[in-house]
Amino acid sequence: MGRIKSALEIALERTETVKSDRASLDQFDTRQQGKRLANQFLEEQKPAVLEEEIRKTPRERQAALKQGIFDVLISRLGLPLSRDDEKRIAAAGKGLQIIINNPRFNTINKQLGQILSQYLDQVAQYEEAIKRQYSPKLRQKEEELSRRLGRQIQIDPFQDPEFTAFYNQNMNALKGNYQPAVDGVREEAIRLFEKN
Repeated sequence: MGRIKSALEIALERTETVKSDRASLDQFDTRQQGKRLANQFLEEQKPAVLEEEIRKTPRERQAALKQGIFDVLISRLGLPLSRDDEKRIAAAGKGLQIIINNPRFNTINKQLGQILSQYLDQVAQYEEAIKRQYSPKLRQKEEELSRRLGRQIQIDPFQDPEFTAFYNQNMNALKGNYQPAVDGVREEAIRLFEKN
């Protein structure tokens, strides 16, 4: 015959799970605080503030805080669309240097900055080359439309599906050359962070 538990025993069992859930909630809250801190860092770019917040966080919560910061910053590493994106990615790299605190990452982050700058230069060159290469075909389409409609027509290259397909094919090939470098830096950052 099974033993009947007293109300006190049942209440104690329930409190044990609440205690462990409380620890999980604290870790979750601290991670969320880290995410907010990372976003604030990306806006203000004040490394001293980020370092100070980490230092003043109790030791038992620092891992969760750093994980939240890391999650936001690592998500910002990617191929830039513009020079402004390049600056935001550089800021994320600086934040990651603080969190990871490893000379190896500092070196690869510097290399990533050079790679992304080179990528943006090549994007500009590719765009010009694509437009130059496609311009005779575009002019031919404009002339044909002008003849049919009886007035001068100018086509925006990006409104021409054939040009857009040609453009995307070439730009995706360029991205394919640079994406592995970015992925490698991300993987190395994750490895070094987990090792930290």
